[in-house]
Amino acid sequence: MKSFYVLLFPLLLIFQTGFGQAKNSLPDSTLKTTPPPSTHQLKEVVIKDKRLQLRQKEESLNVITIGSDFIQRNLSGSLMKTLERLPGIKTIGIGSGQSKPLIRGLGFNRVVVIDKGVKHEGQQWGADHGLEIDQFAAAEVELIKGAASFIYGSDAIGGVIDVKPANAPQKNTLGGSIDLIGKSNNNLYGSSVNVFGRKEDWFFDSRITYQNYGDYSVPTDTVFVYDYAVRLHNRNLRNTAGQETGLHLNTGYVKEGFRSVFYLSNIYSKSGFFANAHGLEPRRVNTEMHDASARDVQMPNQQVNHFKLINRSNYQAKGHKLEMELGYQRNFRQEFSQYVNHGYMPPVYPDYLSISPELEREFDKRVYSMNLRDMINVGNHQLTTGFNSEYQDNAINGWTFLVPSFKQASAGVFVYDKYKINEQVLLHGALRYDYGQIRMFKYTDWFDSELTAGETIISEKLIRANDLNRSFNSLVWSAGINYNVHNFLLKANIGKSFRMPIAKELGANGVNYHYFSYEKGDATLSPEQSYQLDLSLGWNEDRWSVLISPFYNYFPNYIYLNPTANHDFYYGAGNQIFQYAQSKVLRYGGEFQLKYKVTENLSTELLGEYLFAKQVSGDKKGYTLPFSPPASALANLTWSPESESFFKHSYFSIDYRITAKQNNIVPPEKKTPGYGLINIQAGIKFGLCRQQLTLSLQAQNLLNTKYLNHTSFYRLIELPEAGRNIIMSLKVPFNIPLNKQKKEINNELSNKYN
Repeated sequence: MKSFYVLLFPLLLIFQTGFGQAKNSLPDSTLKTTPPPSTHQLKEVVIKDKRLQLRQKEESLNVITIGSDFIQRNLSGSLMKTLERLPGIKTIGIGSGQSKPLIRGLGFNRVVVIDKGVKHEGQQWGADHGLEIDQFAAAEVELIKGAASFIYGSDAIGGVIDVKPANAPQKNTLGGSIDLIGKSNNNLYGSSVNVFGRKEDWFFDSRITYQNYGDYSVPTDTVFVYDYAVRLHNRNLRNTAGQETGLHLNTGYVKEGFRSVFYLSNIYSKSGFFANAHGLEPRRVNTEMHDASARDVQMPNQQVNHFKLINRSNYQAKGHKLEMELGYQRNFRQEFSQYVNHGYMPPVYPDYLSISPELEREFDKRVYSMNLRDMINVGNHQLTTGFNSEYQDNAINGWTFLVPSFKQASAGVFVYDKYKINEQVLLHGALRYDYGQIRMFKYTDWFDSELTAGETIISEKLIRANDLNRSFNSLVWSAGINYNVHNFLLKANIGKSFRMPIAKELGANGVNYHYFSYEKGDATLSPEQSYQLDLSLGWNEDRWSVLISPFYNYFPNYIYLNPTANHDFYYGAGNQIFQYAQSKVLRYGGEFQLKYKVTENLSTELLGEYLFAKQVSGDKKGYTLPFSPPASALANLTWSPESESFFKHSYFSIDYRITAKQNNIVPPEKKTPGYGLINIQAGIKFGLCRQQLTLSLQAQNLLNTKYLNHTSFYRLIELPEAGRNIIMSLKVPFNIPLNKQKKEINNELSNKYN
C-alpha cells in the first residue's frame, strides 16, 4: 500500500495545480448593461488521419502500424508481448519481463528491431535475452511482415519492428503525462512520467519509467526438469521477480525544411531466472531461501544495462529529402550464478582467478551505426538511395564459455524506386549490395582437462574457440506492384534476402544452461539466403473490410541447431550435443483479418494465421523447424457507446483466441496440445480538472487456463504460461500554460464575460 500512495502523489500535485489554475485564471466580474452575445455549442469535430491508409496502399510489403492507443489497451509484460495480439506476431517468452519477437515463425537474428531509426543491437541470439525497449516511450510501432533486407540489410530476413518516438511538441507548450500500471499475477507496480516542452524551434522531451514485480504464478503445482518433479510454492515460479528502470531525454532543433534531434536513453533491468530451470542441478535449489519472499531476486539472475545515443537529422531541398541517423549503443549484460563444477572443472573455485565466482557470463557489446538516405522525385519516379554501416565490438567474461568475443563490421548500399503509372498502379523495384566481416578471437580454458594421446594421459588447457576471420557479401533485390481501384487492394512482392551467420552459429562451444544442452558452432557456415513471395488482397467497405496475406518462402541454406546422438562429458556433464548445420527449408502460410461493424456502437473482428515449415534436406529432412507456431484464430467483440454521457469515450472488448495443437515438431521437441483463451479489455476517457484521463483494464487468461505455448522457452520443461492476470493502467496528461498562453486565456475570458 505504501508504494501505491507514492505513485499517487504526482497525481495529487497535478490535480491541485489544475484547481489552482482554474480558480486564479477567472477575472473579476463587472456588471454591464449590454446583453451577452449569443453562443452556440458545436458538436465535436473528429479529424481522421489517412496517413496510415495511404502507406498501406503505397507499400509493396505487408505493413501494420499501431499507435499509442493500441499499446495502452494491450499493455503486457514487454512491448513484444503487447504486439502479440496482431496476426503473424508471436513471442518466445522466458518470464514475466523477458520476451523476443517472432514474425511468421522467424525470430532472434532474423528479425530487425529499429529504435528511433537505428537497429537495436543487444544479445538477441539468446532466447533468455529480452529486448531493452521501454514500451511507454513508444509512440508508434510499424511491423513489416516478410523479408525487408533491401532496405535494412542483414537480419531483416524475417521482418522488421520499427519503434518510433513521439513527434516534437507544438510551439509554446509545456506539459507531459503520468502513467500508472499494476498487475495482479506478479504483483507488478510501475509508473512512467513524461515531461516535454517547446518554445519556438528548440524542444525537449523527457521520461522516467520504473517497474517492480514479484515471482509470477502459473496454474500448476508441479513442473518437470530432466524428468525430475519440481514442486512450486503457492504456484509461483521461484526467483522470477525483477525491476526495470528507463531514463530518456530527447532534445533538438525543428525548423521548416530542417530538423536535428538527439535521443538519449538508458535502460537497466535486474531479473531472476527460474531457479529450478537454470544450470545442471535442479535438485540443489535452496527452496526455503527462495520461497521466503516472492519479491527478492536471488541467484541465478541477470543484470542488463543498455545505453543508447542517437542523432536523427533531415534536410529538405528542392526535389531532395536528405536523412541521416548516427548511433552509439552499449549493451552490458551479466549473468550471475553460484559456481557448480562439471566435467574437468575443479570442485572448488580457485582463489587466484580475477573473475568473481558468481559471474557466470558477461557480454559487453559496443555498436556504432550510420544510415544515410536521399529521396528524389523525378517525374513519376520516387527514388531512394541509401548507405548503411555498422561496427560491433563484443567482449566476454565469466567462468563459463559459450560464445567467443568478436568484432564485426558491415556496410551496404541500395537504390529503391517507386514508379507511379497512374492513380491505380504503382511499381516497386530495389537493388542492394552488402559486405560484412567478422573476426572472432581465441578462447582457452582456465582449467586443465585430461586428454589421451596414445597410451599416455596428459593434462592441458583446451582451446574452445580459435581465431577466425571471415568476410561475406551478397546482392539482394526486390520487385513489387500495388493495384488500388475503388475498394479493392492488391499488393504483390517478390525478392531475395540474406543474413550473415552470427558468432554463436560460427563459434559456440559450451553448455547453454537455459536449454539444458551443449551447443557447437560451425566455422564453415555460409550466409543464409531466402527467396520470398508476398501477396495481400483486401476489400474495404463502410461497414466491413477483409484482408488476406499469403506468403511463400524458400531457404536454400537455412541455419539451424541440430540435435545429435552424441553427448559431451568434458564440459556438459553428459548433456546432448546440438550442432549448428544448414539445410534447405520450405515455408508458406498467411494471415487473415475480417472487420465488421454490426451497429454504430458494436463491432467485431476475426484474425487468423497459419504457418507450414519443412526441411527438405539435411539430417532433419522431412521435419519442421523448432518453435514453429501452430495455427490460431482470434475472435473479438467490441462495444463503444457514443451517447452524450460519462461513458461516451469508453469501450468494452472481449477476445477469444483458439490455438490448434502442434504435432509437427523437431525431436527432441514435444508435441503441444491446443487450447482456448479468453481475454477482456475495457477503458474510458474522462475529464477531471481540465485533464482527460485514460483508464484501462485488462483481464488476461480470464479463466486461469492451463496451457503450453509452443513458442515459449519454458515449454521444454512442461511449464504452462502465466495464469490469470488483471492489469490496470491510468494515464494522466497535464499541460502547464506558459506566460503568453496565460495572458491569451485571461484576455479570452475577459472578452467573454465583458
